[in-house]
Amino acid sequence: MTNIVLVGPPRIGKTSIIKAVISKLTDKCEGFYTEEIVEQDERVGFQLVTLTKRSCTLSHRDIAGHVHVGKYGVDLECVEEVGVTAIKKGIKTGKIVVIDEIGKMEILSRSFRLAVLDALDSQSAVVGTMLFKRHPFCDKIRARKDVEVLEVTEGNRDKLVDIIIGKLPK
Repeated sequence: MTNIVLVGPPRIGKTSIIKAVISKLTDKCEGFYTEEIVEQDERVGFQLVTLTKRSCTLSHRDIAGHVHVGKYGVDLECVEEVGVTAIKKGIKTGKIVVIDEIGKMEILSRSFRLAVLDALDSQSAVVGTMLFKRHPFCDKIRARKDVEVLEVTEGNRDKLVDIIIGKLPK
């Protein structure tokens, strides 16, 4: 099966590529993407949004608690109840599973990591984004023979939507 994972530095355009793929394939996809939460021109967190428009606050600088990544408190219930549910729905329906992103915040959840592996092992194609830096879980995904890792650069990002769509099952 086709599994494509985009990597690249923050703000290079990975999510924009994912959203463009979703818009071209509309009803063939299931899963989620993330969006920045911006207040007064400053990023203060991230929202997790499913393709059925269910959303939750994944992280925010105002979230208190014991789970933090940098300045952001992370809501693992958001990841597990909304993100994992969207991944499982994609697997169950046989649609292309969109996972934006397999990042520092999301992989704190064991059920998220298991859902990602289930998606990669399923009959569904996976299109996702992943942490650019080394991490044991992400390194395992990079090493899989059924995963193609594409690095997003300023030079190739405008071409990647069509390249990805060309690699996916028709």
